[in-house]
Amino acid sequence: MSLPWPRIVFGTTPLGNIYRVVPEETKRELIAAWFQHAGSPVFIDSAGKYGAGLALESLGKHLAALGIAPEEVVISNKLGWKRAPLLTPEPTFEPGAWFGLEHDAVQRISYEGILECHEEGNRLLGAYESRVVSVHDPDEYLAAADSAADDERRFRDLLEAYRALYELKAAGKADAVGVGAKNWLSILRLHEAGVEFDWVMFANSYTVMRHPVELRRFMEVLEKRGTAIVNSAVFHGGFLTGGEFFDYRKVTRESDPALYDWRDRFEAICAQFSVSPAAAAAAYGRSAPGVVALALSTSQPERVADMVALAHAEMSGEFEAALVAEGLIA
Repeated sequence: MSLPWPRIVFGTTPLGNIYRVVPEETKRELIAAWFQHAGSPVFIDSAGKYGAGLALESLGKHLAALGIAPEEVVISNKLGWKRAPLLTPEPTFEPGAWFGLEHDAVQRISYEGILECHEEGNRLLGAYESRVVSVHDPDEYLAAADSAADDERRFRDLLEAYRALYELKAAGKADAVGVGAKNWLSILRLHEAGVEFDWVMFANSYTVMRHPVELRRFMEVLEKRGTAIVNSAVFHGGFLTGGEFFDYRKVTRESDPALYDWRDRFEAICAQFSVSPAAAAAAYGRSAPGVVALALSTSQPERVADMVALAHAEMSGEFEAALVAEGLIA
């Protein structure tokens, strides 16, 4: 299905308390800012994995409190993770990334598992429902295989998960089916196995810092067949804009000197051209083949207007040439 994708899709990891506990009042102000600064309908990307369902739960609660009508919002729910009891001091998935949670999350990728995740997600959303669905993190599911036979079994699970999603679409319970992953090769594998995506979300994959030629060619293939591409995590978890996390992992100059060296050189060229690192990273991510939108997130309501502007950022030829000359992009 061809959706009217806007330039920006609002990410909901802050609603799930990524990196810190976000106060409920701040979450409501954040959602209100989305509707203040973006056109209707507002596109929102979420997942059962985000805060072990907390992001979905908070989203539904605050949308209702703000009086947002269901037709004013399009919600994407990346499926594959389901709530579970929290039996350890911190969640077992993505250690160190999520705070203040009362639940853990477990991966449930199969025909039945995806349907369970879909049902749970809509239940957590309350008066709202997700009409845009996908399998979340197929790359992580495949990477957990301990043998070639286990890999094949897991891949069959993924194909069964997509059978469930397309049944939901055929039954009128979903409008579009896609995929979201950090390792783009898992998406390529599914594509080559015959899974037809309405949309694809690449995370931490095609950025100003990392932009494999092979991925660009795959994006061109998807563009030709009409698959919408949403580029996500173009700041590598906030690292390119000065943060201390890189792709969900805390880093320091001592632990990862090469990352900081790249950022230092990137920031120097940005300063030379009076371009913010955020605008440069967003513009590059938006310029990739087939990209219809950027998925961006912030936990600060006062930054939403600037974030919407980032989705419309452009990169000048002179600035791009300087990045090439410095060896930062090809």
